[in-house]
Amino acid sequence: MIKIWLLLMLISIPNQPSVKYQALVYPTEDQCIVARDGYMKAYEEKSLEYRLTLKTKAYCVPFDSFPILGMPSPVDT
Repeated sequence: MIKIWLLLMLISIPNQPSVKYQALVYPTEDQCIVARDGYMKAYEEKSLEYRLTLKTKAYCVPFDSFPILGMPSPVDT
């Protein structure tokens, strides 16, 4: 098993039946944090009107995984 990092982005929009999500996989915690911070910075730079109609939060979640083809070598657990 290897440790990967899942960037989990949660999104809530008014009058929707559920919270939406998107996830991306990163081989290291540092890469995940950089991506998370970039995502949240882009959101925070949106207009107030936009941010009042869309709420989002992002998390870097460690996960033990089988090797993923094509992914650079992650940190072993």
